[in-house]
This record gives sequence, structure tokens and C-alpha cells, in this order.
Amino acid sequence: MKNRKKEPGKYIGTFTAKGQLTEEDAEAGNPNTIRLFDGRFDTAYVVREFRIWSSDYSSSSAPDVIGKLATSRNATTTPAGFFDASNNIEIAWATSAGSTDGGLGFGDYIIDPENLLTEDIFVYVRSTVDTTPVNYLVVLDKYDITEALGAVTMAKDRSGDSGTNWIQ
Repeated sequence: MKNRKKEPGKYIGTFTAKGQLTEEDAEAGNPNTIRLFDGRFDTAYVVREFRIWSSDYSSSSAPDVIGKLATSRNATTTPAGFFDASNNIEIAWATSAGSTDGGLGFGDYIIDPENLLTEDIFVYVRSTVDTTPVNYLVVLDKYDITEALGAVTMAKDRSGDSGTNWIQ
């Protein structure tokens, strides 16, 4: 595991979410939702890994794809502002290099080490071929946390849309 900080609570287990999404869907305001909220505030998740890759390997040159995880449906989908670390709702970013790796391009990812989630997250993607579905895999650790920490985490996640910067 990369740079693991102090655990937020009692470790419960690992949760994996995977699927496909097209750039067209993400741009239309329909990112894929990863359901995390269980109606309680004493359960939280930490994103540990975020991978994306093209679903099209019909030739030796698959499309390049990029993706991000956000805590809101209101994330930027335009190419110019797609990756924005100053936007508090964005928590993870991933790339692939299909066109330069002979079609099998598993790239790199960056995850905000301060992420702690109590509510759903959303997957956004872009592709050099906008109709090609993009695969994703998200690995999260699940924790039992205090309700007070859960309430603060929920407020922090929701404040991202307002531009509030939280410092811990």
C-alpha cells in the first residue's frame, strides 16, 4: 500500500468497484456512481487504488484514456479543466497510455492521501475516442469510525462544491 497514514478507525475489509463508462455519458452529466453511503455515519472508506484502461484492443493502438473520482456529480468534464487538484471534490486521478504501449496501457494514478468517504463517489472519464467505453477499477478500504468523525467527513465532502478548503 502506498504511503498509508494513521488508520481512521477499525479496519473492516476491502471493497472493490469496477465497471465501464463512456466519455459521452460523463460529459452528459451521467458519471458512474459508486454507492458507499449505507445510511449510517460510522462507516467510512479510503480509496487505495484507482485504475483505468480502454476496452478497445482491436488494434495494436488502443485509445489513451484518463479518469478521475469525485465526491460530487458536478465535476468538470471539459478537457481543459478535467484534472484540477485545486477542486476539493476531486480525490483521485488516473491515466493510461494505450496508444504508446502497443494497446495495453495501464498507466499511473494519484490519490489524495487525505481522502475519507462516507457518501457515494462518482467516476468520470475522457478518451481520445469518445465512444469507446473506458474500464475502471477502484479499491477501497472500509472502516468503522466514530459518528462524530463521520459527520465531519460528510460535511467536508459536501463542502467541496462550495470551494471551501479544509485543513486538518
